[in-house]
Amino acid sequence: MKRFFWGTLALVAMAAPALAADLPMKAPPPPPVAPIFNWSGFYIGANGGWAQTDNCWTTFFDFALILDNGCHGKSGGVVGGQIGYRWQQPGSHFVWGLEAQGDWVNINHSRIGLLIPDLTFNAKLDGLGLFTSQFGFAWDTWLWYLKSGFAVTSNRFDINDTFSGLNLVSTSSTRWGAVIGTGFEYAFGPNWSIGIEYDHLFMKSSDLAFAVGGGPNIQFAPGVFVLNRVTQDVDMVTLRLNYRFGGYGAPVVARY
Repeated sequence: MKRFFWGTLALVAMAAPALAADLPMKAPPPPPVAPIFNWSGFYIGANGGWAQTDNCWTTFFDFALILDNGCHGKSGGVVGGQIGYRWQQPGSHFVWGLEAQGDWVNINHSRIGLLIPDLTFNAKLDGLGLFTSQFGFAWDTWLWYLKSGFAVTSNRFDINDTFSGLNLVSTSSTRWGAVIGTGFEYAFGPNWSIGIEYDHLFMKSSDLAFAVGGGPNIQFAPGVFVLNRVTQDVDMVTLRLNYRFGGYGAPVVARY
């Protein structure tokens, strides 16, 4: 009896490894999937760079005789901020957004009249605002986008006596127009991104009404009135730093 018991126990011990090898193995857990960056969320940021404005003056005498006083371009620095919202559907490369931007500008230039050298025409651009929509294409933490919308500029215009430098008349003007632009942006952290952007502003022409002697225009002689029409375009290149509110992005969910 004892021999039978010990023999059976030995057979079980020898068969156990073989039986264990035939048992189904539990699959190891899948490796963690790294999250893909998502550009969705509100953001706020700062920008600074360079801008150039081109102004052309046309003088109308008695609204009939027209004299072209030429165009003049000048460049200067810009600094400001922006706030906006972007949306990117998970799994898609396309990004949509809305943005408002405001900048202080320091561009001041003057030009002696081509046909009226006794007068010097001054134009100063001291501020601008952009209200735009965006459409972009993202490669993970890289984003390229186009933007378009409305633009507004704050300007001051002066006409001085060329020889004495005496200011004859001055006026301020807020002008509305359109803007188109493009930019690249790179996210170097879960919430921070840096980029570069180019914008071109198409501003409408403005008829300047200078209040002199109780009249709406400059009066050089009895019965002779002058109206100045100014056209303006602005080119701007800025570096941008944005902080986005929200997390890094949702991980890609693997399907089995």
